[in-house]
Amino acid sequence: MGVIMDKELIDEINYEIQLLIKIGFYSDDEILEIIDDEFIEEDISKDLISNLLLENKENLEELKEDSDDFIKLSKAFDDLTREKIISIHNAGYDIEEGIQDSFELFTHLKNNKYEPIGFCFYTFEDIEIAIEENALNIAFGDFEYDEKKGLEIAKKIVKTLKDYGFEINWAESVDEIIEIENFNWKKKYDGKDYSMDGALEDFIRLNSEENEQ
Repeated sequence: MGVIMDKELIDEINYEIQLLIKIGFYSDDEILEIIDDEFIEEDISKDLISNLLLENKENLEELKEDSDDFIKLSKAFDDLTREKIISIHNAGYDIEEGIQDSFELFTHLKNNKYEPIGFCFYTFEDIEIAIEENALNIAFGDFEYDEKKGLEIAKKIVKTLKDYGFEINWAESVDEIIEIENFNWKKKYDGKDYSMDGALEDFIRLNSEENEQ
């Protein structure tokens, strides 16, 4: 029985490692730390986790470059950031964390005399779905819970994504998430911070550039 459990456990660890590599936002050290925390009660040696990480990296050779879809998404998020919409890649684990991050950034930016009008993001959960089902969900909103403003922001997001050639499924409602259909998630780790801190830096950089022109 112990051997079967061990095999199941190894399979589970391999799945989690592969997912973190495919997501493309985590360094080797971060992956080791996440796996160590997740399986802390199993008392697995760090050497074993390191070896599994190495094996999986060798087996996932195709993850040496970003997909065209990810490159286009990054450019779309930059364009939306220039329109004063906070745009966060990998914003926490789920939608609640993503909203929390967005409002935290809003407060920080307002305190520094910037004027964000809304936000959009996708989460860890959304990337996992994108890898499995080739569709990426984008959440959005404004900061005043104003339905009219929320709809305007959503329409800007949809227009920008369509301008980059994405197929969009959205019911034109603030209660419905925006879905990018046929999204090919492929992301290599490049050391850039794409999450909350990255979104903050991008907002300041892109909006300062606009002001200087």
